[in-house]
Amino acid sequence: MNSKTPYTIDVEVESRFVPDQSQPTDNRYVFAYTITLRNAGDTAAQLMTRHWVIKDANGKVEEVRGDGVVGEQPWMRPGESFEYTSGAVLETAVGTMEGTYSMIADDGTQFDAPIPTFVLSIPRTLH
Repeated sequence: MNSKTPYTIDVEVESRFVPDQSQPTDNRYVFAYTITLRNAGDTAAQLMTRHWVIKDANGKVEEVRGDGVVGEQPWMRPGESFEYTSGAVLETAVGTMEGTYSMIADDGTQFDAPIPTFVLSIPRTLH
C-alpha cells in the first residue's frame, strides 16, 4: 500500500561537530547540520515556518520557532530539492534535534513535514 500523499516533503539530515568553534572546557559544543528537503508530493509547496526541539545530554530542552530557514522560505515544485546548512550550540558533547517544517501547498493546504530525530555528537576515538 502506498502511503504517499500529494503533500510529502522528504527530509534528510547530516550533522557534524565543529571543533574550531567549540570550547569543551567551557561546556560549549558547536555542531553544524545540513538538511536536504525534497518535494516528494504531487503539489508545489512553500516552507513557511520551522519548529525545533533541541535536547542535550543533561536533559536541557530548547525549543526554537521561526519563519523559514536561513532567511529563506523555499518554494519547491514536485521533485525539486532545497539544501541548507545551519548550526546548534550545546552544553554537552551529545544531544539530539527533531522538529517540523510548516508548509503550505499551492492549493492552499497547510501541512507539516516532520524532521526526524538526529544525533549531534563529537567524534569518538578508538584506542
